[in-house]
Amino acid sequence: MKQFLRQNGLVLILIAALLSILLGITSAFMGGNADPFSNLFSTITAPVRNTVSAVADWTEGVYTYVFRYSEMQSEIDDLRTQVSEMEELVRQGEDALRENAQLRELMNLQERRRDFVFESARITAPVTSNWQSTLTISKGSNFGIEAGDCVVTEAGVLVGIVSTVSNNASEVSTIINTDISMGGMVARTYSAGILEGDFTLMTDGKLKLNYLPDGAQLISGDEVLTSGKGGIYPSGLVVGQVDGVFIDPSGKTRYAVIQPEVDLDSLIEVFVIKDFDIVE
Repeated sequence: MKQFLRQNGLVLILIAALLSILLGITSAFMGGNADPFSNLFSTITAPVRNTVSAVADWTEGVYTYVFRYSEMQSEIDDLRTQVSEMEELVRQGEDALRENAQLRELMNLQERRRDFVFESARITAPVTSNWQSTLTISKGSNFGIEAGDCVVTEAGVLVGIVSTVSNNASEVSTIINTDISMGGMVARTYSAGILEGDFTLMTDGKLKLNYLPDGAQLISGDEVLTSGKGGIYPSGLVVGQVDGVFIDPSGKTRYAVIQPEVDLDSLIEVFVIKDFDIVE
């Protein structure tokens, strides 16, 4: 029925209009008095008038729906804009909270290590594969950064070592990369060894503390720091925790597998230690 009205509504309206005009002319001609012809005409045209009325009601309903739909769509668009603006405010608030927490951590680190000279930089390109684990940071030699500089978080957790430098960017070998080699020690026992990257362990996000003394007593969870021996790297930087102690395949030495403290995947900003006091 609705399909019929959609297709023939205009024709029906025109027919009803013509019949109404004809009825009016006839009534005027006959002095406005009701007669059998008028009654017959009314009877014949009644279905048409009802149809026209239905079409009119349907048209009005469609118009109201379209108008209301447009109005509702406008309201939905306004609400979406408001939600987007609120989400942006939340993001800004979260960024501000993160920056405040980061600044507090950095201030604590600077209070503990007044000898450190920092340069902040942002991570621009992390690269992790079966063969390497590196980061590209947003500053280079123009900011006094040099190969061999340690890179840390705001809390003093070791991220890696600057390996190559250009004017405005630097590549950092993370602490699990295979070219890493530096002095490390267990904070609880002062047992010293060499922190080294390992191909097998790198896929698990871990590294070794190699060449441990025969009498070293290590337990899972022991904190591991940089030792600073040799004066190349600062001492006391947090590396991670002992995950387990094993014997080298040769059977001559022991090594510990270290779970890094830093979450390399979550890094946004890091701090390069450009200068420090050498402590042997």
